[in-house]
Amino acid sequence: MFGFLNCNKPVGFSSRDLVNVVQGRLRGRKVKVGHCGTLDPLASGVLVVGVGPAAKLVPFVHESSKSYRATFRLGAESPTGDLEHEPTVYPDHPVPTLESLAAACSRLTGLIEQIPPAYSAIKVDGKRAYKMARQGHDVAMPTRTVQVDAIEILAYDYPDLQLMITCGTGTYIRTLGMDVAKAVGTVAVMTSLVRTRVGEFSISDAVSLQQLRENELESLLLPAALGVSHLPRLTVNPEDCKRLSNGLCLGDRNPESTGAAAARAEHVAAVTDTGHLKAILVQKRSAWCPKRVFPDK
Repeated sequence: MFGFLNCNKPVGFSSRDLVNVVQGRLRGRKVKVGHCGTLDPLASGVLVVGVGPAAKLVPFVHESSKSYRATFRLGAESPTGDLEHEPTVYPDHPVPTLESLAAACSRLTGLIEQIPPAYSAIKVDGKRAYKMARQGHDVAMPTRTVQVDAIEILAYDYPDLQLMITCGTGTYIRTLGMDVAKAVGTVAVMTSLVRTRVGEFSISDAVSLQQLRENELESLLLPAALGVSHLPRLTVNPEDCKRLSNGLCLGDRNPESTGAAAARAEHVAAVTDTGHLKAILVQKRSAWCPKRVFPDK
């Protein structure tokens, strides 16, 4: 087994819970499983699971852009930024106009500085921030730079604001909504979150928990190459595949993806003409050398 499961994680399930379902279906078989990007139990949507050798591709899938549909309640806040704790409502806060919210969303796109929430899994001084926060400690969270491609207002009926957000890895959606609220003179708490896309994996094609439990997993697997479609690629022939299987480099070639993105890329996907992912390559001197090699189809 070698590929990805595009799963629709339900609310109330942790990412680990869903992976346990997959591993349960594979009991007795030595098959590795790994998920690409954690979703909190209060969130739902696309959770990509790498199966077999594709579990080694998890770090590369993390690099893909992601889309979220998030709903926020303005004029309210909670310690966690979501509904894990009962929010405090501020009826005296101003009611923002649609135009002011749209302007705030525009200012928060591109490369921005973001302070992750204290109730997050980020490690501070070697300890998980959320563990220290729940123990009552003040946690000084480090600022990070994240990429926000777009923030679209889907619906606004005060106090409820629904956004569609497209962003890069490491972006905290609840923090982004709170920053939008702060920019218009109020606060916000996230009331729902759905991840609608991870790279090429869309929620419209995601399989349900029931499908995972009832169908043969092989029938639900998607090609491993789909998880690295954002990488520049080289098409390899049978002789190239043989060299890569033996740990040998390929000669100097230009990836099929060109431009600035390809020039900055650290890795290239080696794919056969039938779409099978054979390897992840790195450039050494003037050659493309294997970093991860996968079995022939």
